[in-house]
Amino acid sequence: MRRKLNRNPCPEVKNTRQELQETRPEKRVANFEQDVFLNEIEDTSHKRADVLGLIAGEGRLPFLVADGAKQAGLKVICVYLADNTGRSLANEVDVFYKVAIARPGAWISKLRKHNANRTIMVGRVAKSRLFTPWRILRYLPDWRAFRIYYWRLRGKDKLDDSLLSALADELASGGIVLENSIMYCKEHMATAGVMTKRPPSTSVENDIEFGWPIVKKLGELDIGQAIAVKEREVIAVEAIEGTAEMIKRAGQFCKSGGWTLIKASKPDQDMRFDVPCVGPDTVKSLAENGGKCLVVEADKTIIIDKGETIKLADQLNITILGR
Repeated sequence: MRRKLNRNPCPEVKNTRQELQETRPEKRVANFEQDVFLNEIEDTSHKRADVLGLIAGEGRLPFLVADGAKQAGLKVICVYLADNTGRSLANEVDVFYKVAIARPGAWISKLRKHNANRTIMVGRVAKSRLFTPWRILRYLPDWRAFRIYYWRLRGKDKLDDSLLSALADELASGGIVLENSIMYCKEHMATAGVMTKRPPSTSVENDIEFGWPIVKKLGELDIGQAIAVKEREVIAVEAIEGTAEMIKRAGQFCKSGGWTLIKASKPDQDMRFDVPCVGPDTVKSLAENGGKCLVVEADKTIIIDKGETIKLADQLNITILGR
């Protein structure tokens, strides 16, 4: 008696083949591209606890972050955005690249090359560059820059919060995650109360009470971080020009001096970027332009080289107060 052969010993195989044959070619291509993208991110974004990326602009703050990270035992990979050479900063980090400001794709590739998926972004970058003539030809933006400006920001304003959040999202899409920018320089944060030998006068205290809600509203509207006040009158407001230029303008408007600079964070400050900073240059400029008091927000303002700044303020009879 012949045994009847089972021509389909494994029905699961037949079903699988049938599913593959029925799958649309374009769907298979889409799935393949998605798998390649996910594999690329997975292969290059290892969570290395001993590596920190540093996207650095101008100023002293990138040095403080690099120093704090090195003291924490981290290898620092720096991409430098400023126009000058940055050679001194290169001496403070383990790997240094000078990159074009309008080519975030290059930042991503260089950071990922060293597995620096955890990254801090600090330092000055003049926003006024966005409004230079022939800006596309001058900066030659890459496709990621175009995607930020013309897709992520489509229909939105170009205020600091919107622009920096769009940049952070684009970096994240490439495997680079921005982290709290103060985590390696917390010892330089402003504290509450008077930090200098000289306390504020009664008239200055009145100006502070008057100006504080105004500067917080200014931050809420994402216009600027600082105002200059005297005798319950606002004499200057910071906008795109920055605090340093605003201080000079306040000195021009108030020749008699004795005014107060109030600087604060936004009500919902994102600590990944644009954290308020003051330092020795701020104090020198205040003294040169007639300012007598500097008020900053405690625990949300970085005082660059804090000890040196406070010592200089005492020498120049400038009051520094954290609120």
